[in-house]
Amino acid sequence: MGKVIVEQIVSVDGYAAYKDGGIGFFDASGDFREGEDEQMNMLRSVGAIVFGATTYRMFADYWPGADEKLERVTGPINSLPKFVVSNTLRSAPWGGKGEVEILRGDGVESVRALRPRISGDLMIWGSLSLTDALFRAREVDVLRLRTVALLLGQGRSFAPAGMGDLKLSLQHVKSHPGGRVVMQYSA
Repeated sequence: MGKVIVEQIVSVDGYAAYKDGGIGFFDASGDFREGEDEQMNMLRSVGAIVFGATTYRMFADYWPGADEKLERVTGPINSLPKFVVSNTLRSAPWGGKGEVEILRGDGVESVRALRPRISGDLMIWGSLSLTDALFRAREVDVLRLRTVALLLGQGRSFAPAGMGDLKLSLQHVKSHPGGRVVMQYSA
């Protein structure tokens, strides 16, 4: 059975979003393509992508029309099977390229049920409510933090409040010339 990988883009002070939920600081941090080789390597083990509803909407608005010549991760993102955990979405189109399967019910139970169905790892980007539940249930196997060289001072942490201690083991660190640092931990 594959791993559950959570990847978050965070500020140096650990915020994954502004207080209002906005993620504009991603754009202010420069070009994410400088870590694209590493992303492509990581995606080799991924068998499917899982989203919460908000992150699904953001990805579905951008990636189906993205240019693979400019962003190589476009290919895997568009071709991998995709699932969205939601009890409110009626449909989940992927820009004329098919539908994303909707997983109803409890997010943790949905991911647990999905794991044996997929050959490879499950990749979860963003999706803070879903990842909060997965962290609390201790269902995250790998945490990847893509840290941007920016302090926000306040905002929404990538880690859920009140989850208790979760010991992590550092597997890999890679710094990029633009100031970004990727840290990968096993949980």
